[in-house]
Amino acid sequence: MKSIIRNWIKALLFPRPLIGLIYLPRFFSHYLKYAQALRGDSLKISEMQPCLGDWTTHTPFDAHYFYQGAWLARCLKSQVPKRHTDIGSSVLMIGVLSGYLPTTFVDFRPIKANLTGLTAVAGDILALPFLDNTIESVSCLHVVEHIGLGRYGDPIDPMGSCKALAELERIVASKGRLYLSLPIGRERICFNAHRVHLAASVLKMLPGMTLIDFSWIDDSGVFHEHDEISVTNDQEYACGLFLLEKP
Repeated sequence: MKSIIRNWIKALLFPRPLIGLIYLPRFFSHYLKYAQALRGDSLKISEMQPCLGDWTTHTPFDAHYFYQGAWLARCLKSQVPKRHTDIGSSVLMIGVLSGYLPTTFVDFRPIKANLTGLTAVAGDILALPFLDNTIESVSCLHVVEHIGLGRYGDPIDPMGSCKALAELERIVASKGRLYLSLPIGRERICFNAHRVHLAASVLKMLPGMTLIDFSWIDDSGVFHEHDEISVTNDQEYACGLFLLEKP
């Protein structure tokens, strides 16, 4: 009984809350049709695991995370560093990157994974375990906007994002590159989820870095490559992809 209740609750909450109600008639129609086609074999109601939100004409995806991973992979393919270091980004993306590029993954909550090419390190983005000016290639995607809000067990700090960016700047080597993404648009604090900054404000918090290229995902989920940061000022919750280099 517990598994039945759990499976139905999950079906009505994921991937989109309550949208599954629309598909209940189709679900039961398919269930009856399948049961009749079994010709004597039975379907156990106790083992039902309804998936109600997947009947779509296109495969849905989170535009920020899909495009930022694709952007980083293409940047690294053209740059080909000897080793890449990532600070707290998507573990799914890091698992793929480490398949063709030796990768060190640093996270406040270290990942427990065993993969060739992947080195997992416990670390705090406000006190990274690296010397000044030593890392050739660093990425930090959709991370710094959370720092200091307590969401992931980190200490409360209104200057969290600014301090995190300063720490990233500190470890990048001369001629090294930083691949950075975070929400951009109308500046605000959405406590305790994240902060949103104007793209120009992000650059001001990285005075020792030079912007090499800028791409972004707009409020509608459309990806724009090699653009100007000024065109993003009217956005509400876009995603800026900053390719920066330390002189």
